[in-house]
Amino acid sequence: MPFTSPSYIPPLPFSPPDDVPVHEFLFGQESRTKFGRRHAVEESKPPFICGVTGASHSAVDVVRRIELLARGLASELQWEVNEGDVLDKAVAIYSLNSIDALTVSWATHRLNGVSVPISSLLSVNELANQLKKTKSKALVTCLSHLDLALKAAEICTIPRSRIFLLETPELSRRGLSSPDDIWSIDALIDHGRKLPSLPDLIWQPGQGARQTAFLCSSSGTSGLPVRSAIIAHEKASCSYMLQKSVMISHRNAIANIMQIVTYESTYQSDEPELCLGVLPQSHIYSLVVVSQASIWRGDGVVVLQGFELEQTLLAIQTNGIKRLWLVPPMLVAITKAPRIVESYDLSSVSVAAVGASGISKDVMATFGELLPACKIIQGYGMTETTGVVCFGNVEDSMDGSCGHLYPGYEARLIDGEGKDVESHNTPGELVLRSPSVVIGYYNDESATSEAMMDGGWLRTGDLVEIRQSEKGHEHVFVVDRVKELIKVRGLQVAPAELESHLILHPAVAEVAVIPVPDDRAGELPKAYIVRASGAELDEQVLRKELSQYVEGQFARHKHLDGGIEFLDSLPKTASGKMQRKTLKEKARTDAEARRQAREKAANGVHKVHVNGVKRPEKMEVFDLSSDDEDDD
Repeated sequence: MPFTSPSYIPPLPFSPPDDVPVHEFLFGQESRTKFGRRHAVEESKPPFICGVTGASHSAVDVVRRIELLARGLASELQWEVNEGDVLDKAVAIYSLNSIDALTVSWATHRLNGVSVPISSLLSVNELANQLKKTKSKALVTCLSHLDLALKAAEICTIPRSRIFLLETPELSRRGLSSPDDIWSIDALIDHGRKLPSLPDLIWQPGQGARQTAFLCSSSGTSGLPVRSAIIAHEKASCSYMLQKSVMISHRNAIANIMQIVTYESTYQSDEPELCLGVLPQSHIYSLVVVSQASIWRGDGVVVLQGFELEQTLLAIQTNGIKRLWLVPPMLVAITKAPRIVESYDLSSVSVAAVGASGISKDVMATFGELLPACKIIQGYGMTETTGVVCFGNVEDSMDGSCGHLYPGYEARLIDGEGKDVESHNTPGELVLRSPSVVIGYYNDESATSEAMMDGGWLRTGDLVEIRQSEKGHEHVFVVDRVKELIKVRGLQVAPAELESHLILHPAVAEVAVIPVPDDRAGELPKAYIVRASGAELDEQVLRKELSQYVEGQFARHKHLDGGIEFLDSLPKTASGKMQRKTLKEKARTDAEARRQAREKAANGVHKVHVNGVKRPEKMEVFDLSSDDEDDD
């Protein structure tokens, strides 16, 4: 029997509608009377407020701007509302965060088109690759990214006339303006005032479940996990050449919006409030969870282009922000600057919702000391579920838990033999069914069939346990990625288990455990470690100490027999996820270099005479289990 949300979480009030686009669900005439929007559009907070300049548009104005921008886009792109293939009307957004980015998406939907949010971190070639994959016909960017956008557009033969500029704080603060031959979004909206009204959308029942609203990037459920928001200011580069484009329908987005708001009704006030919008709007976490669910509640999002600590703290203080949407690196940055944090009034903050990788107890404790009135809740989600699957609840929390399943989700755990795991505290691959599970991967039937099981079930590729709290409610614990499990003599080792222990050692700042090949064991666990500042021990001494730290806690097959290697930093996605693939490649490259060195030494070994007989000089050879492999 599938796992579901606890009984104290109300069910979805109605089945997510399949005959309206997202923007009509959020802002339409029936958004409150039929769809249960918490506050009338006229009574809601401005949907987006610039955290730097304070600029905003009321919810009523946003509705008007969607319509006017749609007119302007239709005129420039020569698109008819109810004609043409939806997937042939794709508008890509490659920009830093902006208060008008979602308006661009909704205006595209008003034309029966598809919005393609693209990470602002991408290089020219990566951007061009995404534009080609999604067959984007127009590109919206910001002034700081215009040169890159123009180069990528040229590669993809997108004409300059189909490139548009979003307003960002850099324009207003520095007195900059758009090039004369490129439309700004504001200018295009003004142009729309002079154009005739557009015909109404003509939708059939079920169209919202079939029609793609967003094409979002993901590595897929079987690849390198890209599960969380990207921090816009970081210079990390994701492996976008390997990314798949996920087809998210209008109903998928509406379903997750409903799931989020219904779940949070158990502890959130009915009064409209402001939340922090520092996560990049190109990622599903911000795109749906932060930006659109908040709006349906009647809340406002204070938008920042990226995470700069003092700018973020000032925005919280100035706007009285109540909810923080964060990823772990942001939380860590806050805890490492207590004097700066204490110089700001953050008393308005009541909840910090943190997605992505796990948070150490030390970080949680330090954050709690800095913001004692703020509760931290952790969650889990993915692009393939249109956002969130589960999140912590202030009414019932457990350390390390990703919280309860959202209403409308069914979950199963599948063991290595394909059988259902129905008991608590027993790991299995998480498979999910929900109206928010996406259509599939664009132009990739193989990946779609691999991820989607019969009956509408989605394979997540994540190893999960269901555990009960003291109150008897079921919580989701993500143990590891199924494909990241290390097999030592046939026994499974979860890297996350070792990492969560090693990170507690005072000399360890960061850690990633990966498998390295071994002739006898098959694989062995190896730890890559970044030393904590102030950790003065000699590397060999610290290596021995950390090995013993693990050996005293875990079974023999979980010992770090693959070695311990110290690095200055670990490769990560911008969300803070370890890029294990990079570390595995490094381990393989290092092992191959040692093998070649041994062969070269063996081939060139000089001979010595013993009683007139030549024999090879004895060579000392180190294998992967030797500590000496880590002396770089």
